[in-house]
Amino acid sequence: PAKSKNVESFFIHLLASTCLPPSLDGEANEAMRHFSSMFNGLARSFSMRRGKNSSNDDGREAAETMAKDAKKHDMILRSSGFVNVDGSNNLASVCSKRGRKGVNQDCAIVWEGFGSQADMLFCGIFDGHGPWGHFVAKKVRESMPSSLLCNWQETLAQTSLDPDLESDKKHQRFHIWKHSYLKTCAAVDHELEQYRKIDSFYSGTTALTIVRQGDIIYVANVGDSRAVLATNSDDGNLVPVQLTVDFKPNLPQESERIIQCKGRVFCMHDEPGVHRVWLPNEESPGLAMSRAFGDYCIKDYGLISVPEVTHRHITNKDQFVVLATDGVWDVVSNQEAIQIVSSTPDKAKAAKRLVEFAACAWKKKRKGIAMDDISAICLFFHSSHHEVNLVTTSK
Repeated sequence: PAKSKNVESFFIHLLASTCLPPSLDGEANEAMRHFSSMFNGLARSFSMRRGKNSSNDDGREAAETMAKDAKKHDMILRSSGFVNVDGSNNLASVCSKRGRKGVNQDCAIVWEGFGSQADMLFCGIFDGHGPWGHFVAKKVRESMPSSLLCNWQETLAQTSLDPDLESDKKHQRFHIWKHSYLKTCAAVDHELEQYRKIDSFYSGTTALTIVRQGDIIYVANVGDSRAVLATNSDDGNLVPVQLTVDFKPNLPQESERIIQCKGRVFCMHDEPGVHRVWLPNEESPGLAMSRAFGDYCIKDYGLISVPEVTHRHITNKDQFVVLATDGVWDVVSNQEAIQIVSSTPDKAKAAKRLVEFAACAWKKKRKGIAMDDISAICLFFHSSHHEVNLVTTSK
């Protein structure tokens, strides 16, 4: 009983600390208040039903309802365009361009007010591959946010943020998010394997996501997409800081795991320098990344869906972060990317300009090679745009 009371008190404190700022008004205010009441119900669900098998299902259902309502109130973007909710410092620009290999297998999402929290945002970019890759990418995009929200709420309900030192609290919050991400990725991959409408045996997707909570960003990466932060150095120059590792099979820790699991890593004769993952006795599937959702044909041979989770405190020097698929980074350097984004007068068009630059670079640097799908999200931390809620453009 005492422990339950502590959990209840914690949620009361948590909800009190997430009051809506005065700058949120009109429809955005009404939407956020509606989400807050849903969050309150979700919190009660976890505090009252801990230990019961049905609690996770209830939490997932509530999280999915939040997602539907957020979409209804134009707080979720799933296509090229930009999102900026009144009262928020965030502005996210999104663009995706189909390559020359068929259907566009990239997709993205931006969810402002994530989890009914006025100071939270979720964004992610997904790069599918294989015959069903575009379906796999969209399935993971749809499943991950609500699953993460559910696991985060559940972990919060089981955790007490008691440390007196603020540094200890930040450290504990990071571990809450890391634990939530680890549970989420395992659950999403398992759910995908059981989902009979999509054949993900020889198809999969990467997933690079960020949660911004106040002045902290939590980054989780599965695959070879990349997040690059643009920050001002002490001498005033804008410099890139790579926040993620490109999980390629040639990385020592990745190849070691794959080989220990009896998988193989080697380059094809016509692709020197491009290391791929292969089955022990077959010339397939030849994956160019060492972590992914799906691809169950090789999950027993070293491919994993475990994310690398990191965090960073955002300061006034940090301007924006770029999330992009390897279609961008194959032909654009980190420095080039942040220069292109920072020099774009209209922030809402930053992702489109970066994608168009990458498409031109493909023609110059990769002649004779079919252009990959190219997608990017540019998340600005100190937006001064407050005149629109959501604008989308089809690509």
